[in-house]
Amino acid sequence: MPIGEKSVAELRDYLAEERTLLAWIRTGLALMGFGFVVARFGLFLQEIRITQGGGSAAQPHLFSLWFGTALIVTGVAVNLFSARRHMSLVREWNCGQFLDHGLPKQAVILALFLAFVGIAMAIYLTLAF
Repeated sequence: MPIGEKSVAELRDYLAEERTLLAWIRTGLALMGFGFVVARFGLFLQEIRITQGGGSAAQPHLFSLWFGTALIVTGVAVNLFSARRHMSLVREWNCGQFLDHGLPKQAVILALFLAFVGIAMAIYLTLAF
């Protein structure tokens, strides 16, 4: 349908959904970047132990690698789920069959997962030193 035939409210809703998709993409990219930093944090801890221990070999910190990998995978999943949700909503609007999706489960699940990872990282950092 040409843009001229759509109402202003429909265009506003569509553009709001575009902004929402872009916000989710930014969130996914931030999670992936933060995951990379966390995964490499183990190397930083190794270097600190080597310099403090007089050059002795340090044990590898695998937890930072696992936490970082989990954050990267979560970022990828956020981007994939948000793209799927966006395509579904646009398809519904184009067919004129918009359904009420209720509570945004993706945001709640992401918030709970990040809270869990944050607590686990705090425990890890407390025990690492």
